[in-house]
Amino acid sequence: MPATPATPPPALRPYLTAHHELLWAEADAFAAEHIAPRAVRMEAAPGRVERKVADLMAARKWFAITVPSTFGGLAAGHVAKTVLIHRIACVSAAAAAILQATQIPVGALLNFATVEQQARWLPGVADGSLLLSIAVTEPAAGGHIGGIATTAERTGNQWMITGTKAHIGNSHLAGAHLVLARTTGAGVRTSKALTAFMVESDRPGLTVAGHRPGLGLHGFSLGHLDLDHVRVPAENIVGEIGQGLSVAQSSSILYGRPNLAAVSLGIHEAVVATTTARLKARPRYRGSLSDLPVLRDRIGDMEARLRAGRILAYQSVHLLDQGLSCDADLINAKYLGHQWAMKSAQDAMELHGAQALDRDYVLQRLWRDIQHTYPPAGTGEVQRIRLADAAFEEEHIQWSERLAADAARAKPDPTAA
Repeated sequence: MPATPATPPPALRPYLTAHHELLWAEADAFAAEHIAPRAVRMEAAPGRVERKVADLMAARKWFAITVPSTFGGLAAGHVAKTVLIHRIACVSAAAAAILQATQIPVGALLNFATVEQQARWLPGVADGSLLLSIAVTEPAAGGHIGGIATTAERTGNQWMITGTKAHIGNSHLAGAHLVLARTTGAGVRTSKALTAFMVESDRPGLTVAGHRPGLGLHGFSLGHLDLDHVRVPAENIVGEIGQGLSVAQSSSILYGRPNLAAVSLGIHEAVVATTTARLKARPRYRGSLSDLPVLRDRIGDMEARLRAGRILAYQSVHLLDQGLSCDADLINAKYLGHQWAMKSAQDAMELHGAQALDRDYVLQRLWRDIQHTYPPAGTGEVQRIRLADAAFEEEHIQWSERLAADAARAKPDPTAA
């Protein structure tokens, strides 16, 4: 795959510190050494879950990039998180997906767990011994949180969880899952209340269905969890009983959407780099395809989208690191980041002609991978509805603003990598 820019573009420098730029270089070097050689293997064996890449990233504490140093994390903030996911995705969106999927439940723990719970779970994420997943989506309800059918019934000081979760990122790698369920039983006000539970993967009754590869992101685990009367203690509740909707929504907005914007950005950069390299190398008449105005016009459109996507992705997380209100900016970065990358990937397929249909050609992988950044954390329709709420000034909750105090406490350490 042609190399993407090795140093941050000037337009990003207002959002990056010297430590961010060092992290950028570190991520690029890591991807070149450890991920690029595995990317072909991951693509050739889609039925295999990639574990070695996860181990290598865990050894660098990258799953704990936003975790305070108190718990062994890097305390580097959301811009740093975006740098890592973005640069890894330039080489392998599947590897970037592994990285970002654990960070979503980490966000839930940072924002809703007690200090005791954080001390219980986060050090394992930091030292690489524990990966996490967030289990919200269900086969019948999809991403509609209001349609969740999984139940958690109180039995004394325990809860018994029954249901099925689908499309769970890192399902086969996670040592614990943040599961959203409807809480019922004595003392629960309403059967419609949703509550978040940390469920260890080795609890009796919890099974993970065998890995089945998807359209893209080969090597990334995206599976089903079956919970058959799984018992967990009350101390595994994250947040309060009935607060599960807030746990899920805030994690989706503050972590899920910017993470997916970063994955889309990495894919987008790879698409543009692959296409320009191809057009420059392909002879036509006395020059190359890159000399033809009709093709340069389409490349110009791709470059315009890429540059705009970069700014949206980094501007939104920069605001988040500053503790400023930016929910709509995070939503917009995910929405347009995917849409623009998808359009560029389709243009690239057309500009490559029959070459794009070669199963072993990298562009086909990029086209398939970008499809996976559309449904998670809300489809395009959901994002547009939320953006319409912002336009009409009808936003009911601003999670970035509500959790600004937490953001200030976990403000990026200026000396962090």
